[in-house]
Amino acid sequence: MPRLLPAVLILSATLAAQAPPESPQPVATMKQLMVDVIHPASNGLLLLVFRGGPDTDKDWAEARRSALTLAESGNLLVLRNRTPAWVADAKLLTDVGAAAYKAAEAKDAKALAALSDRIDAACTICHRRTRTIFRGIDSR
Repeated sequence: MPRLLPAVLILSATLAAQAPPESPQPVATMKQLMVDVIHPASNGLLLLVFRGGPDTDKDWAEARRSALTLAESGNLLVLRNRTPAWVADAKLLTDVGAAAYKAAEAKDAKALAALSDRIDAACTICHRRTRTIFRGIDSR
């Protein structure tokens, strides 16, 4: 029995270390995420591209921030809804945001410009599917 105690303690410590963390608690409403985070990031990125940029280091920094914001916003959206269609739509945003970040990191204006339709599509596809569900709802 004395040999079993250290094994039990090690197993208990291992299991405790693997316990899932507390579930994240959203702070922003869905509307706040869309209006204050996702839309400004996508709009800022698309404006840089449509104006022929980014050109300056400041523009590239903005492109990186906006792209990273889009990529991580997809992850935030999944925290709110885990239905397969919602997760698939959020993944579109994460994937195109990550690709845009990679292009901005490399300061590759052509690659960034080539992603503009995918950025627009990620938003449009999700909005078409869910806008009627969330119309007028300030949902968390």
